[in-house]
Amino acid sequence: MRPREYALVALSVIMAILCARLGVWQVSRLYERRASNALIAQRLAEPPVTIAQLPRDTTVLRFRRVVFQGTYDYAHEIVLTLRTRNGSPGVNVLTPVHMAGSDTALLVNRGWVYAPDGVHNDLSPWREGNSAQGIGFAVPLGTPDAGVARSSSRPNAYRWVDLRAIAASIPYPVYPLVVVLEGDSTPSTKILPRVPPPPLDEGPHLSYAIQWFAFMLIAIVGMVFFVRRVRSREPDPFVNQ
Repeated sequence: MRPREYALVALSVIMAILCARLGVWQVSRLYERRASNALIAQRLAEPPVTIAQLPRDTTVLRFRRVVFQGTYDYAHEIVLTLRTRNGSPGVNVLTPVHMAGSDTALLVNRGWVYAPDGVHNDLSPWREGNSAQGIGFAVPLGTPDAGVARSSSRPNAYRWVDLRAIAASIPYPVYPLVVVLEGDSTPSTKILPRVPPPPLDEGPHLSYAIQWFAFMLIAIVGMVFFVRRVRSREPDPFVNQ
């Protein structure tokens, strides 16, 4: 074969190896997704515990169900902007809850409300009374290096919240987690649509893995046909001698 033909064969081999590696990576991502789904399903199926009973390890408390009771502080509630529901823009409403016997408040995600620009909305019609009681799953708050994406036009609106953001906007300590309400927490008729847990599906990893392995086979089969075709055109050195 000529040098160009050797180069094409080498390129096919490299492409096949690369596609195989990407396929294996997607399979590993699929196994990780399945393990994560199983863990989330297990924690959501466990009976709820109080804040005091939650583990301090954030990786262990994630998606653990929590029961709480206290009083809403609507004056210091914040919103997470650009949250969609069924294709519509809106915000998630996070309201602090003062609990008896504690000077630390619990931040509760009461649910989603429509906002045309994904930022601004009047939340006063969506107050569920002063008494707060309910069950939800816990999501720990972090301190991402990217900082806090705070709205310049609305002081209590954030793209995401972390501990530093809360310290800057709420004048009392809060627990380093958010409890996302499930179901109806009060008998009020003005209940926000609750934010559901993450979907426990397998995502696109399996289909991506199949695609990469298919590309690998195409590269290998194409290389074999190419080599056979090149060799069929080469003269036999033992003929006409």
